Amino acid sequence: MRKVLLGMVIIALTAPATAADLAPRPYTKAPSAVIPIYDWAGFYVGLNGGGGSAHQCWDVVNAGGVVIAPPLAMGCQNATGGTVGGQIGYRWQIANSVFGLEAQGNWANFKGSNANLAFAGVQDETKLDAFGLMTGQVGYAWNNVLVYVKGGAAVVRDKYRVYDFATGLTLNNGSETRWGGAVGAGLEFGFASNWSVGVEYDHLFLGHRDVDFFSTGIVGVPVGAFAGTARIGQDVDIGMVRVNYRWGAPVAATY
Repeated sequence: MRKVLLGMVIIALTAPATAADLAPRPYTKAPSAVIPIYDWAGFYVGLNGGGGSAHQCWDVVNAGGVVIAPPLAMGCQNATGGTVGGQIGYRWQIANSVFGLEAQGNWANFKGSNANLAFAGVQDETKLDAFGLMTGQVGYAWNNVLVYVKGGAAVVRDKYRVYDFATGLTLNNGSETRWGGAVGAGLEFGFASNWSVGVEYDHLFLGHRDVDFFSTGIVGVPVGAFAGTARIGQDVDIGMVRVNYRWGAPVAATY
């Protein structure tokens, strides 16, 4: 009996020391979470639609070959309407900064007229039926939300006519392709891996141009005869909704 009790005492005294000599359990770090980051880089193509207004002021500088100096004001107008078109571009992304180049082409139906202040009973009418933009972009991305500004070149196609207010008959007409500058800003949201939707506003600075008008033959002069020249100043404001599809990896991952 004494031997049994002695053995139990020895085991009790040596057990804590044995447990202390055991190596501690190794610590294993939990794996970091994978956070998806929306990638704006790559080629993209898309469609757009919206509306706009072309503000124009006309001055007559030549009437039937007679120079008018100083030019005589004929009035101002806002040609308004809708537009649809498409765009194609490429973007680079460095951290949160996004850079891009884009070409855009649109059909438009911006139309307006005003009473001619220089010639009684006559209306001046403008129709802007197409425009294009070639711009660079600089933006900042918060994951799948992109805010950007843009700037570059703009080109528009304008058709003009002068008509009799009472009958609506065209007296003379003219047309031109006009180049200028463009600035704009947009907000774009990536709603799927390669799809985004956004809104954009653009202002086109198109300056002043001298436009020649030619007779339709109604006022007693031959069809196509030179009728005069109007100096026309123009600025355009456009608002659009855009949808883009981008080629490239849908997301990048960070740990």
